[in-house]
Amino acid sequence: MLPAMPRKPRIAIVGPGRLGTALALELNRAGYRISEIVARKPSAGKSHLLARKLRARTSWLDNVILNADLIWFCVPDREIAAAARALSRRVEWKGKIAFHSSGALPSTELKALQNCGARVAAVHPMMTFVRGAAPLLKGVPFAVEGDAPALRLASEIVRGLGGETFRISAQNKPAYHTWGAFASPLLVALLVSAEQVARAAGLKATEARKKMLPILKQTIENYGRLGPAGGFSGPLVRGDAEIVSKHLKVLNKIPDAKEVYLALARTAVRHLPVQQRTALQRALTEE
Repeated sequence: MLPAMPRKPRIAIVGPGRLGTALALELNRAGYRISEIVARKPSAGKSHLLARKLRARTSWLDNVILNADLIWFCVPDREIAAAARALSRRVEWKGKIAFHSSGALPSTELKALQNCGARVAAVHPMMTFVRGAAPLLKGVPFAVEGDAPALRLASEIVRGLGGETFRISAQNKPAYHTWGAFASPLLVALLVSAEQVARAAGLKATEARKKMLPILKQTIENYGRLGPAGGFSGPLVRGDAEIVSKHLKVLNKIPDAKEVYLALARTAVRHLPVQQRTALQRALTEE
């Protein structure tokens, strides 16, 4: 932390979207004062509601005060550098710390503020933020990268939220973010493929979602507790190539889902314990 910075610094949130809103609420719950919510334009009604709830000031790029100690950028990745450049001319940055929350981009997206004397870091929670859900950040890991004083502050704040930080190098951030894509958005894409197959079995998509939840929850629990090998089940682990061939025959009528099945099945045969590996490889290669 910078020498003059208080133990619980005032925080301004730039970009009160899904992530920014969830973060502001969690920071407030942890006892941090949110002094300002900076929106893209004056008409942002949700920003006013959030600011009122937090007893914070609402502003936009043309009338910011930014008298907070920490400025946390939660704008989309493509807007971080431009927002930093725009705000670099508005206030004095020496003695301040700035974070951004991109999982893919390095802390140098805030270079304009660094050049003005701020210490900067990228602080990204490994969590999904969607409309209609307000995830708690307790237990959530945050990947951090940047200047040492900013990283010390990030570690303290994340501990206050009940999470944990881990270091990620700037060059490894794209791979880190790709990992996150597999853990959430691409997992949802996989479940959409499962819904397509459920429709072939005579179920509606909404019905399939409801009926899949128990097995999904148990699978995630098994994976976390037993690891991938211990949590793996079904015809592949048993080496039942005949059943796999039947699956593929069904999927001939659902080409997109078939591509997903083949990619995942081939990955399983290469990286997970299966019986009758050669027979399974043959069944998958024939397709």
